[in-house]
This record gives sequence, structure tokens and C-alpha cells, in this order.
Amino acid sequence: MSTYKPDYQRIADDLREQIASQKLKPGDKLPSKRELREAYGTSAQPVDAALFLLRAEGLIEGRQGKGTFVLGAREQHE
Repeated sequence: MSTYKPDYQRIADDLREQIASQKLKPGDKLPSKRELREAYGTSAQPVDAALFLLRAEGLIEGRQGKGTFVLGAREQHE
């Protein structure tokens, strides 16, 4: 039996794993939304939902006009 995951969850899980494994380190800029859509072969809504989820978990933050960045452990608790 295969377990279906919605696209947003698949994207969030993958980015979360990259952060946990330090492939994406604190301060690193995430790919743009367009690049994420192309990489995961999906539309804008799942990418937006995945980024919203990771922001809510305190793993990333958006910076107006600059992009989305991985937070460090200290930044996650502030």
C-alpha cells in the first residue's frame, strides 16, 4: 500500500529534511518560488502552502524583496 502525500507536504518534507541534514544551512537562501515550482513539477499553491508550513514551524523566514532564508536555532526561538 502506497502512502499518498499532497504536493505541499512532499515539498515541505523534502525542504525540512534538507534543513535537518544541513544541506540547507542557517542563512542559506531557498530557491525562488518559480524554481521550487519547476523542481517539484507543481503549481504555485502547493509551494506557497509548503513555505507557509515551514514558516509556521520556525524553520524559514521571508525577507521582503530578498527571498526566503533558513533560520538558525537561535533565530527560531526569538
